[in-house]
Amino acid sequence: MTSEPPFDSPFRDEPAARDEAPQSVLPLVVRLERAEPPALTDALETAARAVLTLLSDPRSEGEGEWARAVRDWQDARIRKVVRRARGAEWRKAAALPGITVGDGGAEVRVYPPVPLDGWPKELAKLQVSGTELADPEEPAEPAPGVPVLWLNPDVRMSAGKAMAQAGHGAQLAWWRLSGAERDAWRGRGFPLAVRTAAVGRWKELAASGLPVVRDAGFTEIAPGSCTVVAEHPALLR
Repeated sequence: MTSEPPFDSPFRDEPAARDEAPQSVLPLVVRLERAEPPALTDALETAARAVLTLLSDPRSEGEGEWARAVRDWQDARIRKVVRRARGAEWRKAAALPGITVGDGGAEVRVYPPVPLDGWPKELAKLQVSGTELADPEEPAEPAPGVPVLWLNPDVRMSAGKAMAQAGHGAQLAWWRLSGAERDAWRGRGFPLAVRTAAVGRWKELAASGLPVVRDAGFTEIAPGSCTVVAEHPALLR
């Protein structure tokens, strides 16, 4: 992921520095039972909330047990990988240190960052590709005042890739908020919506100055593709 430099982000602006730093990845695992897979929008929104929940967890801040791993991850290229699990695989994944976020029929577990080649064996064997989800009906319009992560209507992504991109968008919004604004969002349980923008609306959003996710092009889509615009009400003032 790349982006316009966030106002208060630890993310380094120089591409060379980000590339030379030790590379880590933020693992996310979505529960995908055969009989009752989550709806796509529920999975996207839950993944975004999971990222925010980890970033705001006391273990990720200050001298917390995950803080060093989170800082190192944010100082390099921001990578997230979504894998899927069911049954016994999910139970094993849920036993590892991390946070499970469940909302709207979807469950996602997020873990502290790990080195690219240092995945726990319980997660390394999980599938990373081929995760396809769908919405049973068109998602409703977002409620007024709710932060919205807008997907680019011209970029096709798998469900797992889109979940990672939604997480990127949530993270960029988090970086741009003040401490008080972060506390307020966290205190409400991180309400948010993920929707695909109409073509005309996307063009407006991309030129608005709001945080934009530009994918690094490691998987599925071309480098530099704009995938998400994060529209948080506090960033519109």
